[in-house]
Amino acid sequence: MAGIDWLPLDFQPKDGLVFTSLTGTAIDPRSLNRQLAVLCRRAHLRSVRIHDLRHASLLLAEGVAVRTIMETLGHSNISMTLDTYAHVMETTLQEAATRMDAVLAYCAAEDDGPAAARVPVRD
Repeated sequence: MAGIDWLPLDFQPKDGLVFTSLTGTAIDPRSLNRQLAVLCRRAHLRSVRIHDLRHASLLLAEGVAVRTIMETLGHSNISMTLDTYAHVMETTLQEAATRMDAVLAYCAAEDDGPAAARVPVRD
């Protein structure tokens, strides 16, 4: 194992690799996914692929600002982030519908006067 003494050969990438083998070469994604599956199983978590850990649609579903996601992923513009990752999940659609229902109910209550029931709107 070369560790910190490892130096790439002329044909190997000099930098930019997130994960490398013990000799500094790129790791086969299948091997990395197998190792991640073992870690997930040991931690009693659902199994995910290494790509899933970077998946911006999960951040979008959690309400993280698109610009923040764009900068985190290193995209050059917001449209790339949205075009690539904005496949809306069912839970996101349901949450949007629930919020819209609450807003409309609140607006209707406002129109009916102070005696009408108020429905709180979550931020």
